[in-house]
Amino acid sequence: MKTNTPAATNSSTAVPGADIRDIKPPVLIPSYWPLLWAALALAVVAGIALLVWSRRRKQRSRPPPIPYIAPPHEVARQKLREALALMGQPRPFCIMVSDTIRVYLEKRFKFHAPERTTEEFLRELQATNLLTPDQKQSLGEFLSVCDMVKFARYEPGPPELQALHDSAVRLIDETEPQPVPAFAGTTP
Repeated sequence: MKTNTPAATNSSTAVPGADIRDIKPPVLIPSYWPLLWAALALAVVAGIALLVWSRRRKQRSRPPPIPYIAPPHEVARQKLREALALMGQPRPFCIMVSDTIRVYLEKRFKFHAPERTTEEFLRELQATNLLTPDQKQSLGEFLSVCDMVKFARYEPGPPELQALHDSAVRLIDETEPQPVPAFAGTTP
């Protein structure tokens, strides 16, 4: 005996249209554009970071700039120009001018002038050949007048103060190191 069950039915006897299935949902095709934009953004950030890192590394490896140290004669001339503002005050003027010359001689000739009294300084200077005899005499007179103003309350007038200033400038001009000429060629 034969039973009529759905599994046992023959395909020819099946209900028409029963084998048609419903439409499948659309297949999601992955878009690579967001991934491409993310990779591009990451590359740009990495490039900027690499650029910043390399610039900082160069700055660290570069030695700091060497500050310009003016030669003693330039510093002394500047100080003497500043001293002109004190021309109306003889004592401060003479202190500044004499200190400027003492510091100049120390830096220019490595001769310890500021720590010594005028007498000690002049006595030791006479034993050297750092200055000509005329320069030594002029310096002695200059320091003597400055000491009189500083310690004996002597008050010179403007012409005498100007003469002290001119004497200091002349000493610097005469003792300033001369530039070494560059040789154009070699000698045989």
